[in-house]
Amino acid sequence: QVQLVESGGGLVQPGGSLRLSCAASGRTFSSVYMGWFRQAPGKEREFVAAISRSGGNRFYADSVKGRFTISRDNAKTTVYLQMNNLKPEDTAIYYCAMEPRGPVTTQGSYLYWGQGTQVTVSS
Repeated sequence: QVQLVESGGGLVQPGGSLRLSCAASGRTFSSVYMGWFRQAPGKEREFVAAISRSGGNRFYADSVKGRFTISRDNAKTTVYLQMNNLKPEDTAIYYCAMEPRGPVTTQGSYLYWGQGTQVTVSS
């Protein structure tokens, strides 16, 4: 049984940083791509970032390029999202996703999802 557990969300001021973690179990972690998505109130879930099996390829939404960094530790079966220079428009629930069977930027591609962690950027 696959389980994805996100952590690290919280309240941060604009310009601040947070690091999200997603601990995975129940699947051979190193054999799958991983992704992060987010959903703001009243909006659809959107792609944030994705990373290949070894971490050699990374993909980002234009809105977070240069501010967010996705990484993974296959030994710890954990994927991370380092978020810097946070803006109020980054406020959302952030979801970890595993094993896309199609384009990594499309939420419908992913087989498994975590429950999400809230990120609020406000002064």
